[in-house]
Amino acid sequence: MPEVLIVIGSESDKKIAAAAVQMLGEFGISNSIVVASAHRTPEELEKLVASSNAKVFIAIAGLSAALPGVIASKTTRPVIGVPVNVKLEGLDALLSMMQMPSGIPVATVGIDNGKNAALLAVEMLALSSPTLTKKLEEHRARSKK
Repeated sequence: MPEVLIVIGSESDKKIAAAAVQMLGEFGISNSIVVASAHRTPEELEKLVASSNAKVFIAIAGLSAALPGVIASKTTRPVIGVPVNVKLEGLDALLSMMQMPSGIPVATVGIDNGKNAALLAVEMLALSSPTLTKKLEEHRARSKK
């Protein structure tokens, strides 16, 4: 059971997902990547969310970027959206993720920023883990150098 499930809208999003996987790995957080589309495979996506025991979802999508919102509508667990620069320099995806209706939040990071999505997931998981909190503090200290 991965603690973080990374859902990508298409295979072309794997490069961004790889940055998230690398960062999660540095903190020893289990994760997996699954390709599922809010538009092309909505039934598969719904089953995936319903059957997952992940504590946090990271959803990576471009264009209309409906993926994180659809996931958020199917769970009460945190969803982090990563907009992808496909067209309009990624602004279309960014605005789509940021303008979720009241009651269905999606935490949104910068365009193509899988690393920050992973760090936000680590922060969420660290709320119940003193070990992760310490690792985050150490990571931040190293980042200042």
